[in-house]
Amino acid sequence: MRPWQLLPLGAAAAWPFVEPHLPVLRRLAVPALAPDDQPIRVLHLSDLHLLARHRRRAAWVRALTRHSPDLVVSTGDHWSSAEALDLLTTTLGALTADGTPAVFVPGNNDCFTPRPPLPLGYLRGRGSPVRRREDLPWGAAVSALEGVGWTDLTQRRLTLQVAGRPLTLTGTDDAHLRRDRYTQVAGPVAGFGLGVTHTPARRLLRRFAADGHALVLAGHTHGGQLRLPGKGALVTNCDLERARARGLSRLDAGEQSGGWLHVSAGLGTSPYAPVRLCCRPEASLLELVPASRVR
Repeated sequence: MRPWQLLPLGAAAAWPFVEPHLPVLRRLAVPALAPDDQPIRVLHLSDLHLLARHRRRAAWVRALTRHSPDLVVSTGDHWSSAEALDLLTTTLGALTADGTPAVFVPGNNDCFTPRPPLPLGYLRGRGSPVRRREDLPWGAAVSALEGVGWTDLTQRRLTLQVAGRPLTLTGTDDAHLRRDRYTQVAGPVAGFGLGVTHTPARRLLRRFAADGHALVLAGHTHGGQLRLPGKGALVTNCDLERARARGLSRLDAGEQSGGWLHVSAGLGTSPYAPVRLCCRPEASLLELVPASRVR
């Protein structure tokens, strides 16, 4: 093989390290409203995994204010180091500076400094919950985010006025760590229900569906992080089907009516696995519209 013939191979090998730096805003219409309702724009963020050096990622997130969402939701794994607290606060604070309501829940990595993964264990399926001492000051991050206008939705149900109408929001702690306690927030939803969680564990999704939530937002999967053409995600790191590793699907798998699930592929990665393939980092701008608007 001639030296110049090696160039395409080198570029292909390097691409998974380039793709994490190419975020994209995905726009989706979600047919979840009643016929006479006005659209609602929800900005869904997840899995920022911020380090103090991630200035470019943070600037990209701050620039999302130009899309004027009616509500911002972050579904966990916000940071990877306590040194990123100021960057996290200023970044997410920019999205609420104009009074836009915003809510968040924690992910399985928000309390733990990242450690090198076990690749074979991860690729074999669902991963395993972290069982070690918490060493990230998540409580300080919660206080900081609340100080810039965000609402902690962990194990809470509340009603917010969004775009002039009441939305019932239900949030849980993380299911990957077995910290979700849905019984604390359970009950039929009155009006439009929006569920917020990090890991889209199927047992939890069934509970959201049974209570009548129109839409549930989640993250955690990174969209598979490594996807193959024609095959899609290799893993989801939970029991969610690989076909639903990112994007929009029915909340209760197999049902053709009822609520929707949106899983974000997220904006970051573990600092020990800074690669993506066929799965660009993303934020999502979801336009909730009446079902009649989507054909």
